[in-house]
Amino acid sequence: MRIIRHYEHGDPSVLRLEEAEKPQPGPGQVLIRAEAIGVTFAEVQRRQGIPIGGHAALPGAPGGDVAGTIEAVGEGVTGFAVGDRVVGDIDHSAYADHVVTGTDWLIKLPQGLDAAEATLLPSPAQTAYHAIREAGRLKPGQTIVIDAASGGVGHLAVQIAKALGAGKVIATAGSRAKLDFVRELGADVAIDYTDDDWTDQVLAATDGRGADVVLETVGGEVLLKSLDITATFGTLVFYGSASGDIPPIPTLALARMKNVAGFSLYAMLYNKPDAVAEGLRHLLELVGSGQVKPVVHQRLALEDAVKAHELMEARAQLGKVVLVP
Repeated sequence: MRIIRHYEHGDPSVLRLEEAEKPQPGPGQVLIRAEAIGVTFAEVQRRQGIPIGGHAALPGAPGGDVAGTIEAVGEGVTGFAVGDRVVGDIDHSAYADHVVTGTDWLIKLPQGLDAAEATLLPSPAQTAYHAIREAGRLKPGQTIVIDAASGGVGHLAVQIAKALGAGKVIATAGSRAKLDFVRELGADVAIDYTDDDWTDQVLAATDGRGADVVLETVGGEVLLKSLDITATFGTLVFYGSASGDIPPIPTLALARMKNVAGFSLYAMLYNKPDAVAEGLRHLLELVGSGQVKPVVHQRLALEDAVKAHELMEARAQLGKVVLVP
């Protein structure tokens, strides 16, 4: 089978297409023939040598969200069988024709859901959902700001926030095309975060009080400025650092009764499995009803993994970039 690996850190050209033996499932595992592989920005950073959200050890074999068909099951597997179409978050060696994984967090694909669209269910959609509901504790009628709203997680967060009853969704993005995109998804206000006065624009859109919930995944200066646009008694949810810079948060900035909540999907999976299961049921309902529509920006062949990473680094995508073996 084919697999993408890299043996040094650097630009996308370090990614190599290689031949490898097809893996076999061990106890509690299944073998999946991949139909689509969702590319995540965290893997772009690890390829660069930035250990955001996980290790960046060498040799590397990127992880991702893999949708496909089960070809074999290991000893002790229950609830899944050969022929089932499934999707799961694979933490290593995901850019491949076949992957093996445990079944604890595996999701059976809803009938009729395209494999490439399904790659947004395991980590992007669940991250967006729980960052809003569990960490941000968004209440109906409240205002939410979603940074980097045109990306794989952000474009889902816009739709999920609307579905959960947000009174006003303010989406930030970095180009006219991206702003048009998030408006089409339902954002009430779209603001270019490259504008020097973008925080003033947010405050103007909230009558000067700031947002009840702010979803922040950029880091650096954007993280610090996001504190300024968080309302008194509001919550800033920090769930990533696309810039690779995580600055210290000034304690005095919290003195106006502002809250900062960190979020990790893996912390949810390990510590709140019941909430994760309920959230997944709700997400599948929202996708099935059309209230949340996963958007695939581009489908690329497995051998075009370099191009996929180039797209991600250029921040050129609207929605998700997906590899198709």
